Amino acid sequence: MNRNSVPAYAAPAPKAPLERTTIERRELGAHDIVIDIKFAGICHSDIHTVRAEWGDGGHFPIVPGHEIAGVVSEVGSEVTRYAVGDRVGVGCFVDSCRECENCLAGLQQYCTGELGQVGTYNSVGRDGVATQGGYSTHLVVDENYALSIPDSLPLDAAAPLLCAGITLYSPLAHWKAGPGKKVAVVGLGGLGHMGVKIAHAMGAEVTVLSQSLRKQEDGLRLGADHYYATSDPETFKELADSFDLIVNTVSAQLDLNAYLGLLRTDGTLVQLGAPEHPLPVAPFALIGNRRSFAGSLIGGLRETQEMLDFCGEHGITSEIELISADRINEAYERVLASDVRYRFVIDTATI
Repeated sequence: MNRNSVPAYAAPAPKAPLERTTIERRELGAHDIVIDIKFAGICHSDIHTVRAEWGDGGHFPIVPGHEIAGVVSEVGSEVTRYAVGDRVGVGCFVDSCRECENCLAGLQQYCTGELGQVGTYNSVGRDGVATQGGYSTHLVVDENYALSIPDSLPLDAAAPLLCAGITLYSPLAHWKAGPGKKVAVVGLGGLGHMGVKIAHAMGAEVTVLSQSLRKQEDGLRLGADHYYATSDPETFKELADSFDLIVNTVSAQLDLNAYLGLLRTDGTLVQLGAPEHPLPVAPFALIGNRRSFAGSLIGGLRETQEMLDFCGEHGITSEIELISADRINEAYERVLASDVRYRFVIDTATI
């Protein structure tokens, strides 16, 4: 392949539809691998970014995609971790400073160094060039920022694990979801359905809190023990002081104080969704029962590999709808309408 010029789908400007284009990939370095991208998941973050909804401008044109699964097709002269033919994935970042306290602790997602976390797309790499993501046929990446995908997982359904999977695995592992713990997952979407599967596999008692009971059958099939509609005021009365951990996957304005009231003493509500506007929290919603309101951002390299191995061991993948690249814009609209169960994945052979 001519890795200096590869086909991709990009947003040429904020809020513009994505269109087929050609992008330049960097030359293969000594520690780089070339990934023949097979599948790329569509994350809500992709939509937020190309529509400039997070207020950070952007390095347009942008090729989104940070749920990347593929096969190594070429390796640099000093690569030791991978060989041609290996199944690999790339998640939300492709580099970091490698020297700060967080990077040395394996928490590259919280890099505080001068380079900072280099996002897989809409960021700037060491070479000063804007990064471009997985809605493409090939990617050149440092071997240390690629992950091994277990042979037991199909690549298409494994792709969303690189963002949706680790986004839920990290807080569930950090706050020790497991036997004897009651965990609630707010929202049964692309993130939430992974939370149900992973928390169930960890041994926790899992409850889904969704706006309606429309997806109840799915939630129970995926591993939830209980399913409640948050549109019913009785839900918040019945479940008051119930949970050790609540993970909120919804990128919308919710009454967090109502959800904090569902926590036991010393319980924690972890915010994963990132809505446009601030979410107000009343101090007494926290003070009364020594509750905590926290956030979590994906995972580091070590934890992401741990997640992939865990999913391989337990047979966990995302529930996907595979699409051709010419349906990306349609898929974006369907994500916004909550019309997907539960993750769109692009077959990059169609690019």
